[in-house]
Amino acid sequence: MKASRIILLAVVAVLIAAFFVFDLGQYFTLDYFRAQRQAIAAFQAENPWLVGIAFFVMYVIVTALALPAAALLTLVAGALFDLALGIVIVSFASSIGATLAFVIARYLFRDAVRSRFARQLAAIDRGIEKDGAFYLFAMRLVPAFPFFAINLAMSVTPVRTWTFYWVSQVGMLAGTAVYVNAGVQLGQLQLDSLSGILSPALIASFVLLGVFPLIAKKVLDAYKAKAVLRRFQKPKQFDANMVVVGAGSGGLVAALIAATVKAKVMLIERDKMGGDCLNTGCVPSKSLLRSAKMLSYISRAQEFGLKSATAEFDFADVMERVQRIIKKIEPNDSVERYTSLGVECVMGDATVTSPYSVRVGEREITTRNIVIATGGRPFVPPIPGLAEAGYLTSDSIWDLRELPKRLVVLGGGPIGCELAQAFARFGSTVTQVEMLPHLLIREDADVIELMQAQFVKEGIDVLTDHRASRVETEHGEKRLICERTDGGEVAVPFDAILVAVGRKPNTAGFGLEEVGVAFGQGGALEVDEYLRTSVPTIYACGDAIGPYQFTHTASHQAWYASVNALFSPFKRFKADYSVIPWTTFTDPEVARVGLNEQDAERDGIAVEVTRFHLDELDRALADEEGRGFVKVLTRPGKDRILGVTIVGHHGGDLMAEFILAMKWGLGLKKVMSTIHIYPTLSEASKFAASTWRKKHAPEGLLEWVGKFHAWRR
Repeated sequence: MKASRIILLAVVAVLIAAFFVFDLGQYFTLDYFRAQRQAIAAFQAENPWLVGIAFFVMYVIVTALALPAAALLTLVAGALFDLALGIVIVSFASSIGATLAFVIARYLFRDAVRSRFARQLAAIDRGIEKDGAFYLFAMRLVPAFPFFAINLAMSVTPVRTWTFYWVSQVGMLAGTAVYVNAGVQLGQLQLDSLSGILSPALIASFVLLGVFPLIAKKVLDAYKAKAVLRRFQKPKQFDANMVVVGAGSGGLVAALIAATVKAKVMLIERDKMGGDCLNTGCVPSKSLLRSAKMLSYISRAQEFGLKSATAEFDFADVMERVQRIIKKIEPNDSVERYTSLGVECVMGDATVTSPYSVRVGEREITTRNIVIATGGRPFVPPIPGLAEAGYLTSDSIWDLRELPKRLVVLGGGPIGCELAQAFARFGSTVTQVEMLPHLLIREDADVIELMQAQFVKEGIDVLTDHRASRVETEHGEKRLICERTDGGEVAVPFDAILVAVGRKPNTAGFGLEEVGVAFGQGGALEVDEYLRTSVPTIYACGDAIGPYQFTHTASHQAWYASVNALFSPFKRFKADYSVIPWTTFTDPEVARVGLNEQDAERDGIAVEVTRFHLDELDRALADEEGRGFVKVLTRPGKDRILGVTIVGHHGGDLMAEFILAMKWGLGLKKVMSTIHIYPTLSEASKFAASTWRKKHAPEGLLEWVGKFHAWRR
């Protein structure tokens, strides 16, 4: 650290320390001001300019050092000066003091804070980038944001010093006026008169102090909404209360909720009802995994006491079974069912033409609100030669009827891992390529070690730290050329290649850009905490917004999007992401909810880790499924659950108890004291909780209890 920074830091530290060491805070209390009120008034009458200047300087110093006295000084300003002069003094003093705090904090801490808390500051950076000065203005206008916290937080952002000053000057003016006015009323208070204490002016001032943040936020929201909607003409009446674009898991739930509350809702789908989950995602993949698991049991016949077992199958029959399962579930998501529930289903391409209208073909539908639930699609990286060679994705792989002899799976995420294992069990020679150091990058090291060992055991060639650079075709042979981290190249021959490197939001081509909807990273729609986009009448949910690309989170978000669209501004709800579970349906399954160890380390959260291994569970041993573990993260010494990872047979099903516990604040003691059926896999939850309890047994008390029993003998 530079010498100038050290000196400045020392000066600031000494001044702040002096405030507390010499108990200067006693002079910044309402009691002290009342006691010295007459003396101060007399001195002010003789030296009005001196008092005004001294007060101004004192206010600047207090705010620049972020001392806990600014609010009181604002009230005192109203009592000492009249309303107009008090507002002028406090407005300029607070803005100058805030700017000094901003400059000092930026000079001392900006580099260090940004390097350590870059991820936490990302939201503020995005707000500044998106709305610029208006973002700071919104924070200043609403007093719910602590004055000093804004100064310090903004100091590490790219906002310019002059912009910070003038926006603070303007943004704090309304709040300053409210506080100074309250001080004026306090200054006129007659303590010996009940009428003075209960004066309407004083009561009104304190009511205004309480409701001002709400009023300011409402005014701000109304201004932003009006600015966005100004260029569009609002219809006098509407064809629908809500139009939902996309009939996947999110869109279906949104439409169903609207119909349930008797709203007029139209659901638009351009392809197949049910979306990805039914047609190309959850349903077909889990159907395929089930058939693959049957083959794995046959290959493990001796583990179950069988000398041998074989199975004959045609891969085409397996894939036809997948389609048969889709057909069984299809009626639940059909046009006929949703029509019977009160939803008007419209098939065709939707184009949002205004905040109040959607066009399908030649039909223009007017609506009070729109919910975008257009889902996502596989991301295909621009690898030279890939398109010419041909490739599969999680959308197109279901058209296969012939098993590839050699399959390359590009990507080590959940989709890639699930399908790599499935095709290996059917008999394909599978090579899985991942550019990162290991598969399932979001999981902890112990999970990855177990899963990669399982994949190798099943014959999958796992190539981590390999980046796909190009695809070559020579003499009819296709080869994926991969670059290793050491600079060498590896050629992987294949008959088919599955690209499973992630998904991207399916948001382009719906007219959203033209209407003014803001887009975020990767094409996702930007939404607020109520799932409202930058256009106030348009909401969104599911893969179109992320960040959780799961069917169950799309449904979860759809509830908030639809309810907020239908009942705002009378009632609305903030989307709750406090407990988000998911499962990778490999064998064994990898289930997660809340924090894992790498999350906790990254965020600097102290945790205690409790493990219970499934090879100690009777039912798991009876089923020959002792692979895996239950890992619970809690606060050190506490039983409050912060996160759980389960690797094991039916791990996703076993997670339900922990999801419930985290949602409703139940600790491990409650889990342990709940009766679980023996012998079941669900006992794993109880034994994990018991393992934690044993570590926290009251040894001192137990020693005395032992002595008590010895005495009784």
